Amino acid sequence: MSHDTWLHRIVRAPVGLLVPTRVRPNHLTSARLVTGLVAAACFSSVSQNWIVVGAAVFLLSMLLDRADGALARVQKSYSRFGHVYDIVTDALVNSAVMIGIGVGVSAAGFGPLGVWLGLVAGAAIAYVLVVMMWVEQLAGTGSAKFSGAAGFDPDDAMLAVPIAMALGWNTEILFCAAVGAPIAALVITWHFYRSMRSRK
Repeated sequence: MSHDTWLHRIVRAPVGLLVPTRVRPNHLTSARLVTGLVAAACFSSVSQNWIVVGAAVFLLSMLLDRADGALARVQKSYSRFGHVYDIVTDALVNSAVMIGIGVGVSAAGFGPLGVWLGLVAGAAIAYVLVVMMWVEQLAGTGSAKFSGAAGFDPDDAMLAVPIAMALGWNTEILFCAAVGAPIAALVITWHFYRSMRSRK
């Protein structure tokens, strides 16, 4: 993951204000977890007003996800626990968001298939993060990285979620995630498989 994406640039100034305080990266990760779960709950609603609130809260959650790493780098407060906590939090939040969208789409009249699509997307996202943890356990911290381009990182694809939800494209983003996330999981698994084999 790049540390110089547009989202990282947005959080630099607020993070700079936190450097001399007692706030630590794990505090921001915890805030990321709470806001992400709140967004997932909002997305499970059939009210578009709550969904828009969820979109704003999820965007905040994504910024907090970038801010915890930025603060760790500036404070030089890295820890193995903090790194794993960040990855696990990402898995929980992104999976919960997909499941929340599935529940909301289902409740809006789509039926049980909506929940299943949310579960598929959520499971695929969680699986990718588990694979990344496995790769880092074998090859070292930072080995499970993808390079970004034009100020964007592969993880920034999740920006499509709050935008789509705010525009009322709930079903569309759910279908895209339910199809795209498993495909991405397969591609990423193959990528890391080849990468690990080349290290032998």
